[in-house]
Amino acid sequence: MIHLFINALSASAGGGLTYVRNVLPRMANRDDVRTTLLVGEMLRGEIAESTRVTVLNESYNGSSARRFWYEQRDLPRLVRRSGADVLLSTGNFALFRSPVPQILLSRNALYTSADFLRDIRQRGDYRLWIDTKIKGGLARWSVHRADCTVAPSEAFAAELRQWAGKNVVSIHHGFDRDIFFCTAVPLPQEVQSRLDALEGAVRILFVSHYNYYRNFETLIRAVGILKAKLHPRPVRLVLTCKLVSKENPGSYQAEIAADLVRRLDLGEEVVELGTVPYAALHHLYQHCDVYATPAYAETFAHPLVEAMASGLPVIASDLAVHREICQDAALYFPRFSPKALAERILQVVESSKQRTSMQKAGLMRSISFSWDNHVEALLALARGLVAGDH
Repeated sequence: MIHLFINALSASAGGGLTYVRNVLPRMANRDDVRTTLLVGEMLRGEIAESTRVTVLNESYNGSSARRFWYEQRDLPRLVRRSGADVLLSTGNFALFRSPVPQILLSRNALYTSADFLRDIRQRGDYRLWIDTKIKGGLARWSVHRADCTVAPSEAFAAELRQWAGKNVVSIHHGFDRDIFFCTAVPLPQEVQSRLDALEGAVRILFVSHYNYYRNFETLIRAVGILKAKLHPRPVRLVLTCKLVSKENPGSYQAEIAADLVRRLDLGEEVVELGTVPYAALHHLYQHCDVYATPAYAETFAHPLVEAMASGLPVIASDLAVHREICQDAALYFPRFSPKALAERILQVVESSKQRTSMQKAGLMRSISFSWDNHVEALLALARGLVAGDH
């Protein structure tokens, strides 16, 4: 039996939460694995201890910089006390002196993204620019300190290899169709009512909290173009966030996008639902017609797999990661072109043959992603480290 210590203090939103929620149950169900888990407030109430899973009750709240120093100071003691064989660091940063072999999960494309650094300079957010440069330096150093670094896609692994000058392994994240679709949790009544009111409109879905790198402004401008081209048929952009800074994680200024909505007179077209519980998210996909992502930085993009599994045609910015995940099941467009995005959406909306073809391809592609396979590959790496094979 191998004993894995998972440091998931950084799992507080989006992909980090999805990762822990899917990986830990699979660890817990195996006879050949024991897991010690360190989590923050977002997950502590969800995780049940068992004979194979120990949840540490260390309490920590603070910025990512403070978390980094907290981990460097206190985590080695916790790992040694647990008796773990391997440390799995899930938050992009490694321990400088890990008492056991260490696998680093690197999932943040912002440190390698020239587009992101250019974007925040143009917005005048120099504090975020400095913060990103500092964290990027720590992330690059972490790749060198870890015994093995794992990326969730080959495209992002290639970026990391070039950026850090060290080998990086790619292991796709997974998708659990049974868990995603077989929940009895309904949509909140307010959300359901708002979706019912959209019947007859072209409904474009984008699942994300607000941030700069998901490139909301390009999508909003595309909706303005579609409003004119589809008239009199209404078009609605359905968002799982609100364009208010305090309603989103991080320091991103969502009011920039909200102001664009007002200037383009799209107050009716942009539907801000706010956060939708993950257990009810599959209902939302089934209420929409097209999934679109204009993101200019990405490492995997779970919503793309969810959309394909839900039978939604996918329109994605032309990133290597998006092409790797969706292959021929999506249509692609230059990431900063609202006109090209609108044209791709029109191509799907106006052709039933195109929609049917993309739906079939998406369903087939979504089957390729498995959390069981991910865990098996991760454990093989861990056993190799213990045996001294890496």
